[in-house]
Amino acid sequence: MVMHMNALIIKMIQLCGTLFILGALMVLVLKVISCAINYNDGILNEEDLRDAQKKHRLLHCPSLVEYFGYCLCCGSHFAGPVYEMKDYLEWTEQKGIWNPEKHSLPSPYSATLRVLVQAAICMGIYLTLVPHFPLSRFGEPIYQDWGFWQRLWYQYMSGFTARWKYYFIWSISEASIIISGFGFSGWSSSAPPKPQWERAKNIDIIGVELATSAVALPLVWNIQVSTWLRYYVYERLIQKGKKPGFLQLLATQTVSAIWHGLYPGYIIFFVQSALMIAGSKVLYRWQQAVSQKKFVLTKFLTLINLVYTILVLNYSCIGFMVLSMHETLAAYQSVHFVGTIVPIVLIFTGNIIKPAKPVRPKAEGLAACVPSNVMVVVVKIFCVKLLSASMSRGMWKAREGQEKCNFESSSYLDYFNHLSSNTEVLNHERN
Repeated sequence: MVMHMNALIIKMIQLCGTLFILGALMVLVLKVISCAINYNDGILNEEDLRDAQKKHRLLHCPSLVEYFGYCLCCGSHFAGPVYEMKDYLEWTEQKGIWNPEKHSLPSPYSATLRVLVQAAICMGIYLTLVPHFPLSRFGEPIYQDWGFWQRLWYQYMSGFTARWKYYFIWSISEASIIISGFGFSGWSSSAPPKPQWERAKNIDIIGVELATSAVALPLVWNIQVSTWLRYYVYERLIQKGKKPGFLQLLATQTVSAIWHGLYPGYIIFFVQSALMIAGSKVLYRWQQAVSQKKFVLTKFLTLINLVYTILVLNYSCIGFMVLSMHETLAAYQSVHFVGTIVPIVLIFTGNIIKPAKPVRPKAEGLAACVPSNVMVVVVKIFCVKLLSASMSRGMWKAREGQEKCNFESSSYLDYFNHLSSNTEVLNHERN
C-alpha cells in the first residue's frame, strides 16, 4: 500500500515536470552538514555557543540507524523540508513535546487533510495554467510579436504558474510530516490552546503572492532552507562582539546559489534578487518617513511597494526557471530590462533623497523613568507585533511558539533584514 501511494505521488510530481534526483541530493546535503556541525558543537564549550547552537547541539554520536533514518526519512527526502537531527531523535524516542506522559498528543488527521486539500488545489491550478503559459513561449516568434505590456503580463503569469508546482510538492511533503506526528510544534497560547503544525511548513502562499515588500519573501518562501542558512552559514560568519555586515550576507547568498546549482540562470536570479531587495529597502525607508496621519500617502506607498515587488519578482524568476543565460537575457531584453532598471533607479534615488528618521512621540521621554528590564520586554513585544503585522502571520507564530521570541539570537532577523531595511529600523531606530 505504501509503495503504491509512493508511486502515485511520483506520477503526480512528474506531471509538474521532470523529477530530478538532484532535489533529494540537495536536501541530503543540508541534513549531512547540519548533523556534522551539531555534533561538533556538542564537543565545544557551551559558554561559547549561540542559543541556536545550544538548542541543536548533539552530545552523543547518533547510531547508524538513527543517522540513515534522519537522512533518508521518506516524508522529506525528495523536496524537504529540512529539520534538525535533535528534533528527529526526540520524536523517535518520544521525548520533549512528543512525550505522551507529559503532554497529550493531538490528532494529526485534520491538519493533514487541510494540507492535502491545499496540495490538490495547487495541482489543479498548475495543470489549468501551464498549457496556456509554457516557458518555451519565450523563444517563440509569437512572443516577439507582442507589445511591451503583453510581454510583461506573460512574464508575470509564467512565474505565477510555475510557483504552483512548488506549492504542490511542498504541501505534499508537509502533509507526510504532519501525519507522522513529527510536524507537531507545540500548543498555541490561546484559550483553549490549539495544536500547531508548523515544523514542516515550507511555504506561505498568500504571503508570497501578495507580498507588500520584498522584505517578506525570504520569510514565506522555502522557509526551512532559509532557517538553515541562518543557523549554519550567516550566524557562524559573525565574529563575536561584532555586527553582521554585507560580507556575511554576500557569503550566505553565494552558498545558496551554489547549493541550487552553478547555472547562469541561478546566478542572474540571485543578482537580481539583491537589486530587488535593495530597491524595496528604499521604498520601505520612504514609507517609514511618512507620518501615519497621512493615510492616503501611506497606503499609496504600500501599493507602490506591492506593485514593485510583483513586477521585479516575476521578472527576476525567469532566470530561475529557464536557467539558460541566452534565454534569460533575451526575456529581460524583451521588456527593456525594466526589472533591472527600476531597482537601480530606486537605489540611486534613495542615495539622493534620504528621508528623515521618523519623529518619536513625546511619550517616549518617559522611557527613562521605566526600569531597563521592563523596557526590554516592552520593546520585544512591540517588535513581535510589528513583524506579525507586516509578514506572514502564521509563520511568525510558529517562530514565536518554538523560540518564545528569543531576541538573543536575533541574527535570524538580521539576516533577512539585511535584505530589507528592518535591520536599521529595529536594531538602530528603536534603541
